[in-house]
Amino acid sequence: MDAATPQPGNLTLATEAAPALLAIPVALPTDFQAELQTIAIEHSLTAAELTHALSAIGAKHNFGLPPGASAAPAQQEKFFRALQLADLALAQACALGREPAWQQFLTRFRAPLRQAAIAITGSSSLGEDLADSLYAELFGLSERGGERRSPLASYSGRGSLMGWLRTTLAQRHVDHHRKTWRESPLPEPGTGLEPAATISSTAAEPAQLTHLTQSLEQVLQQLSPEDRFLLASYFLDQHTLLEIARLLRVSEATISRKLKRLTTDIHKQLLKQLQAGGLSRRAAEEAMFTDPRDLTLNLRTLLQSSPPAAFPIQQRNPAS
Repeated sequence: MDAATPQPGNLTLATEAAPALLAIPVALPTDFQAELQTIAIEHSLTAAELTHALSAIGAKHNFGLPPGASAAPAQQEKFFRALQLADLALAQACALGREPAWQQFLTRFRAPLRQAAIAITGSSSLGEDLADSLYAELFGLSERGGERRSPLASYSGRGSLMGWLRTTLAQRHVDHHRKTWRESPLPEPGTGLEPAATISSTAAEPAQLTHLTQSLEQVLQQLSPEDRFLLASYFLDQHTLLEIARLLRVSEATISRKLKRLTTDIHKQLLKQLQAGGLSRRAAEEAMFTDPRDLTLNLRTLLQSSPPAAFPIQQRNPAS
């Protein structure tokens, strides 16, 4: 470790705009400093690089406090500990072009990203194309002033990296459709084939967020305890299909089919709820890409259900 790397006991965080001399030191507990250094080393970063990223994120989000509020050291520490630190370190290292980090990234996310892209596009070939195009973008092929620019540098660690990647995939898919529509020939006036209004790129309005939150809550409340358990296990607890299948004593293929059917049904029902509330179909589809952190909804509480032992699925033949 080089001499410039902060050592336990003297670690300070600086804002992105004023890295060192203008920084306001944040005294972090020694055990947390040691944890940050370990995470940095494991992901091909220096401790200084990781703490610089943390300070920029803390300043950008005001440590999770309302605008204008001043964060005490304890509140800043709480904010940092709540971040997905390992994911953040990996994303930062990849954005800097560290080869070992990219190897970790591909090992962890190549298969899940491909599956997510196929689910978004509804096509194996289109899904693979979408995933491949995202890899190139994330690697940061475009350079400005000799500096690599990767979208991974914008990942804040406030949610899982996989969730951020899924959202990015979905947005790139929407962007592709926007571009395709703009480049398509305009239909003849009066034919009834005029294109619908383009999807707005502006952030969702508060009223729309409230409507989306209420609609999603209604859809999820209508699910059976078994379906809520499957969603919580796979998307919140991040259990694998195999782990869930073993728990429920069915085949992995059965769980895969049920999750695919379940997510498709939820998507359809949510679109109906949003349209019933006055949104056009295109506006409703755009609302579906809202960042989940913008919703005032506790998904874990909402998806809480009976223990798996009570599910009738456990009584089925494992070969089903």
